Parts: sequence; C-alpha cells; structure tokens
Amino acid sequence: MKKIGLVSLGCEKNLVDSEVMLGVLDKKGYEITSEPEQADVIVINTCGFIDKAKTESVDTILEMAEFKHKGQCSRLIVTGCLVERYRKDIQKEIPEVDAVLGTTQINSIIDVCEDISLPQIENPYYVYDEKTPRLLTTPSFTAYIKIAEGCDRPCSFCVIPQIRGSHRSRPMTSIINEARFLASSGVKEIVLISQETTRYGDDIGISHGLSQLLKELTKIEDLKWIRFLYAFPSQLSDDVLRTMNEEEKICRYLDMPLQHVSRRILKSMRRGGNSDSLTRLLDHVRLLVPGITLRTSMIVGYPGETEEEFTELCDFVKQIQFDRLGTFSFSDEKEAATYELQDKIKETLIEKRKKVLMKIQAKISKTKNQQEIGKRHLILIEGQSTESDLLLQGRLESHAPRIDGVVLINDVEGVFPGAGEFSTVEITQAMEYDLVGKLL
Repeated sequence: MKKIGLVSLGCEKNLVDSEVMLGVLDKKGYEITSEPEQADVIVINTCGFIDKAKTESVDTILEMAEFKHKGQCSRLIVTGCLVERYRKDIQKEIPEVDAVLGTTQINSIIDVCEDISLPQIENPYYVYDEKTPRLLTTPSFTAYIKIAEGCDRPCSFCVIPQIRGSHRSRPMTSIINEARFLASSGVKEIVLISQETTRYGDDIGISHGLSQLLKELTKIEDLKWIRFLYAFPSQLSDDVLRTMNEEEKICRYLDMPLQHVSRRILKSMRRGGNSDSLTRLLDHVRLLVPGITLRTSMIVGYPGETEEEFTELCDFVKQIQFDRLGTFSFSDEKEAATYELQDKIKETLIEKRKKVLMKIQAKISKTKNQQEIGKRHLILIEGQSTESDLLLQGRLESHAPRIDGVVLINDVEGVFPGAGEFSTVEITQAMEYDLVGKLL
C-alpha cells in the first residue's frame, strides 16, 4: 500500500481539514508517514490568506517537489486555500504538481491520490460531519472541532468568503456526537472553531446557537475543558457570556479579534465601532465573566493609518490591558476591497509600528504574569517541554493551544504526572509570555 505524507500549513481550521484527509486515507488503508522522502504521495494543505502565508505555502510546495527527484514521491497534490485563489497558476507555474483540491473538495482526496478524474460539479456547501474519519495530529488529550464553515462578513481586507464560501453551520447533533466520540477516545479538551463561531446556528434556525451548543457539550462527562475561537464583537451575546460564567467546564477565555479601534478605519474595514464602543463592550464582558482572559488581534498599517490613529490604538491597548494580543501587518490582497485604496503604508513603517505595539503588550503581559506568582491553578499537563528535556510544560485555562504561552514546570511534589492529566500548579516565576511553576 502506498505511503502518504501530508504537510499542513496555516490555522486550526486547516488543521482539521488535514486531519479529515488523513482519516479518509488511513481508513482506505494508506500508510501515513511523517518522512517526505519515504512518501509515495505527498499532500500539501496550503494557506492563502495573506502574503506571508502564501509565500510559506509556495516555498513548501517547491520544497516537497524536490522529493519527486530525490525521494520516492510519484505524485504531488496541493490542497486548501491557495488552490481556491490560484488554482490555474499553481498548475501552470509548478509542473511538478499532479493534482489540486479546493477547500470544498477534500472528500475527494482518495480520487486524486489514485489519479482518478474528479467530478466536474463541486459541492460549495461541503462541511465534514461526525461520520467522516479523522486522524488527530494534536496531542491525544486536545482536539479541535469545526462547528461551521465559511463566512458572510464583508470585511474589506479579507478574502475568506471567496476562499471558504458562505457561512454554513453543522447540525448540533453532529457536533455533539463527534465530541462524545473524541471524549471516549481520551480527549479532555475540545476547542470549537469556525470563521464565525459566535454566529453558529443562525443559518439553520437555531436561536442562541452557540450558548445552546456549549450547554450540551458540558453534559459530556469525560470532557474537562471546552473553549471556542473566535468571537465577532457585534455577534457576542450576553447568553454566551452568562453560559461561560455559569458552566465550570467552559474556559473563561475569549478570543475576539477587534482589528483596530479608529472609527474611520473600522468604517473602512466595514466592521463599525470605535474605541469608546469597544471599551464599553469589553467592560461589559469583564462584568458578566469576572476573571475572564481576553485575547485579541490588531491589524497594523491599514491604508491611510495616521500617526494619530496608531497612537489611538496604542492608548487603547494600554487602557484595556489585554491578557493576550497578536498583531498582523496589513496585507494588500488583490481580491479584497482594500486593494483599490490609496495611501498604502510602507512595510518598514508597518514593521516599526508592530514592534511598538508588541513592546507595549509585552510589558502588560509580564506585569499580569507577575501577579500570578504564588497563586495556584488547575493545569493540563502537556508532557515534556519544547524548551528543555529537563522540564515539563502545561497550560492553564487562560492558555489556548498553539497560540498562547505555557507553564514550564521545574519542580514536582509527589507522583510524576503523565501527559493529558490535570494537576495543581503553584506559579513561582513569570516571564513575558510564559510562567514557571511547581506541581503540588
């Protein structure tokens, strides 16, 4: 049987797509390998959201193409977001690529591996369900569940609707059944993801869909932590916040990308709001969910962003004191409405502003981490640290996988815990983004 190597790039949503393809291939009897030089077929699941992601995807395709000459690869397949944007270009410019699959075609992965012609009619409404095989690539105790696909938001800087299609929610029973299966397989933490997570259920007639879903998931006995990514500011309901506060299993953690705070820029982004309205929203969130961890992301260098608007952004970050913050450089995408805007900001200035903003956040983050010294928290043990073989690492409720810091463990009292176990940690040291502690 052929050996398959799959390289997954990009966000958590791409990761789930990759796990679905691996599951389908594994069920068919293919042998999965992590060594590309041993693979008969190599699949690259690409990201094509912004320039940096596109560059990484193309570089990876070219790197994997080399194994058609120096390895045993006889078939190279490219899937994912980059295909949706540049299907013809990939096939024309990289002749080593034997087949391409878009985001709504991943259920045809067997056909392209076997060099079977694909049907001409695509399914624009495709989204996997609980019956679709998945081969998890995350640690055995954590899994992502995609609860919806696509997006209907008209954000001027974004091309996701063109790539992923319109918003479409999975039936709630499908999600619950998948969560039950994962929990029975040893998963302790599930992370709900989609492009518009807080809009879950709107399109299939479920009122307060996300809060209903969260409440149903808490009934699954073996699940310990449930979190969701990402919230849209105008879509976040009090019902969801109250559910977060009332249900012990739901992590008091909110990732809500705000993108900016300038009224002019937000209007140009087609998102709306301003620093005052966003401040009221965040104050309200903290009121309804005391102790919540707030994470956001901001776009720096949006066309025409003035020094005054950037200063307003910095002042807002200082005022709100986010627990976590990420920044993105504005990416000038041809298919996005912003491509027609004038007054583009030079890359050097964008990078300078990013460093200024992240320096502000680093100081806030370290101060907040220092306040944790001496406190005790429930911790999910992840296993050996990526920093050193001599350390363990784990995450608190306030740490989402892949995107936040960790707790490094340099002292253990009593029994040495295994990966996937929960324990109690006392924080002893603080760094900008990571913590250090001892297990009790």
